[in-house]
Amino acid sequence: MTPAELSRTVRRAVCRAVEDDALPGPVPERVTVERPRPGGRGDYASNIALRLAGPAGRPPREVAEILRATILRPAPGAAPTTSPGIERIEITGPGFLNFTLARDSRAELVRTVLRAGPRFGYGDALAGTSVTLAPTDEPRAALWTDTAVALLRSQGARAEIVPGAGERLRPLPAPAGDDVFARLGPDAARWGLLRPAAHDRPHTGAELLVQRESNPLFRVRYAYARTRALARNAAQLGITPGPAPDDTPEVTGHDSATALLLTALGDHPAVLESAARLRAPDRLARHLEHTADAFLRFQETCRPLPLGDEKPSAAHRSRLALADAAGAVLAGGLSLLGIDAPAYL
Repeated sequence: MTPAELSRTVRRAVCRAVEDDALPGPVPERVTVERPRPGGRGDYASNIALRLAGPAGRPPREVAEILRATILRPAPGAAPTTSPGIERIEITGPGFLNFTLARDSRAELVRTVLRAGPRFGYGDALAGTSVTLAPTDEPRAALWTDTAVALLRSQGARAEIVPGAGERLRPLPAPAGDDVFARLGPDAARWGLLRPAAHDRPHTGAELLVQRESNPLFRVRYAYARTRALARNAAQLGITPGPAPDDTPEVTGHDSATALLLTALGDHPAVLESAARLRAPDRLARHLEHTADAFLRFQETCRPLPLGDEKPSAAHRSRLALADAAGAVLAGGLSLLGIDAPAYL
């Protein structure tokens, strides 16, 4: 279960509670889930009960109990159980809902990424939404506008650029008179203009061309190239990637490096959605950095390929599947930013 799927699950519970007159309306347009803060538990948490408490005229913990019971409610004639993909729901603090995902949901995450490929994270969160953006001649603003359109469309929105109308994006401009695309090339220029937040100055220095770990763009592209190299080497050894059984550390994330990478992959759909809603491609760029760093740590500590006389095992196949999933996320994210993902670097 991805954060976006969990968000929809909780929102459906709110809808059912309103339909059953357990809570008054209106139903919020979206429900936010995020990593638990200090004092929280599980994999994800939501403050939806606190948001609904005022309009409902009830204490937040009471609202949280209603929502928890609604999510746990079985179908007619079925035994009580959690929703698919959710192992446990706890209430902490004034009324935060805390969700622990089922172990098999982590294995399913890898399978879901591999099925979707670079389009993992694309969805319909903004379906039915029409967004009109205004064109601009300023290079950075023009690039942000084009990228925002791609992000919005990835979430099902109808987005277009219309002269003389619409929302105008205004990130801090690039240095006047500096043709960064000619000087740095399209990939480095796009990263330098998109990676800093809108209120920060763009990065336009020659460090964007340095081929070493100090350059975040290099790390992201290098990480993707490493996933492709692992796939090539695995093919030469006759190893076919495949998620391991659900109860193994390679899937459930008992190893810290594996857990970090699984978390980065699971967060990807929510990052795409927030980047689209906020017209903030920098969020995606930062997430790609985080995913690349998580993958590079994973490949160093978990050894996706057998070493020496070691025989290929289910663990190697599952690690390779996780590496392939990381490559899909990196390739898809770079594509949305308009940046090439090289198979060799």
